[in-house]
Formats: sequence, C-alpha cells, structure tokens
Amino acid sequence: MAKWEAPSFAVLSAIYAAGILSHILLDLVTSFGTMIWSPLQWSRPAWDLIFIVDFTLTAIFLVPQLLAWVYAHPERVKRRAVGMWLVFMPAPFLIARLGAIVGAPISDRVVLSAVVIFAALFLLPARFGWGVKIPHDTWNRAGLAASVIYVVCTVYAHHVAFSRIQKFAEVDHLQAESIGALPLPPSLWHWDGLVRTARGVYELRMDLAEQAVNDGELLALEHHYYPDAPPNSYIEIAKHMPEVQKVLWFSRFPVTRFHKEGDVAVVEISDIRFVQTRRDRPPSFTYRVRFGIDGNVLSQGWATR
Repeated sequence: MAKWEAPSFAVLSAIYAAGILSHILLDLVTSFGTMIWSPLQWSRPAWDLIFIVDFTLTAIFLVPQLLAWVYAHPERVKRRAVGMWLVFMPAPFLIARLGAIVGAPISDRVVLSAVVIFAALFLLPARFGWGVKIPHDTWNRAGLAASVIYVVCTVYAHHVAFSRIQKFAEVDHLQAESIGALPLPPSLWHWDGLVRTARGVYELRMDLAEQAVNDGELLALEHHYYPDAPPNSYIEIAKHMPEVQKVLWFSRFPVTRFHKEGDVAVVEISDIRFVQTRRDRPPSFTYRVRFGIDGNVLSQGWATR
C-alpha cells in the first residue's frame, strides 16, 4: 500500500487560503453580506446576487460530489443512484412550498423540471453504465464550472432587476435614501425590489420571466408601501438606545412602527428584507422596545410573538 505524502507547507497554505477566501466570497454574494473589511471598517457589503440560502447553487455544488460517490464502486451504483434520487425527489416540492411562504411562488412546470433533472442525473448514468467511466475529479470540475456559470447568470439577473426598481423609483418620483434588488428563491427569476425613503419603504416583487414593462405598466404592478410611524418621544428615545442603534446599523430597509397596549407604549423596528412567514408572529429580525406610562423601558429585545 503506497504511503500518502503530506502536501508541503506552501501547498497547505494555498488550500487553506482558497477555503477561507471562497467562504468569504460566498457570504459576500448573498443579500446578507459579510463584514469583509473589519476591523478596518465596520460595514457589511452585500452584492445581492444570491439568496441567503440559495438552493439552486447548493444543489450545483452538492450533486456532482454525490454523483462521484454514487459511481465510486460499480457494484453499488444502482442502489446508491436510486437512494440519492429518492432523497432529492421531494426537494423541489419543499422548496416550492417555502417560495410560496416568502411570496415568491414557483410554478409547477419548474418543480416538474427539477424532478426530471434529478432523475436524469442520478438514474440515467446508472441505467446505461457510463457513470462509472467518469473520473471523480471530472464530476467535481463540472460542478465548479456550472456554479460559475450560475453566478454569472445571477449577475445579469441582478442588473435587470436593479434597473427595474431604479426605473420604478424614477417614475414614481421617489427620493430614495437607499435602493436594492434582492434575490428570492429560486433567486434567478424572482427578485424583491426595495426603496427606502424618508417616510417609509416601497417594495416591488419582480418576476424576470415576464417581459420588460413600460412606465405606466411599471407603476400598475402590485407593490407595497410600509410607512414609518409618525415621530414621537418614545420612538426618539428608542432610536438612541445602544441596542437599537445596532439594529438600525444592521437593517438596510428599516421601518419603525408604534402602537399602545393599554398604558404600555411599544416601538418596533423591522427590516423589510425579511418577510413575515406566520400571521401570529412578527417578521423576522423585528426589535421591540416597550415603555411604561412613566417613560421607563419595561423590556427590549427581538420580538417572537
């Protein structure tokens, strides 16, 4: 049995550097971003190319590695291939369900296409016997090439989506403080256009599969407006609190809400990037501050109900 020689220090350093840099890059291309410049600069750049958890890109990375495993031993190919297909078959339906929850429905045609693609990838090479002839590294190189192509496609899709939300802001004469086009699952077609103004946030859900629209049709598209609550002393106090300052720093499209529960005044700050998935719960990353009748803070923290 041949003895495996450990790579040199330079090669190991290069491997570790590639792993660390790829991790940072994959965070940077999401709509969540990463603090790439810290501690030199406390900012969170985000390129908004893929969803925080992009199922398509994950599958592109994962499936070739699983295919290499499936065809590693010829005598186990059929059992492994069928097993992997059975594992992946429900995934498109579950992802479609998640898309419906976040307001980015996926058509039945796309779901069916994904099921057929998984069946072809896992079953056809096993059925005709050519899967075992493909080396391990070929599967992985194909996955890497496909992932690069996919990211390039998201760059173009983001350009189209960002142009549309910019046009929407111009046509509606919005004084934008910040503007963004954020991907939604499956992220290549569905995008969330957001415009932050001095008084609230405008949201325009976009399906890039639809043809480009002119100015009148653009305004007629269904969009939502989330107004900020009128200023008051409670909101002013809350926004100067250290923890709320951190929330406002993190939030790219914050909306401030205010209501009273008897004698208790409640200030809530939500980031419109994160949707409300359940009616009995506030949107994710909603920070709540509760004041007593004397103006003292009764409680503060992330709202869970």
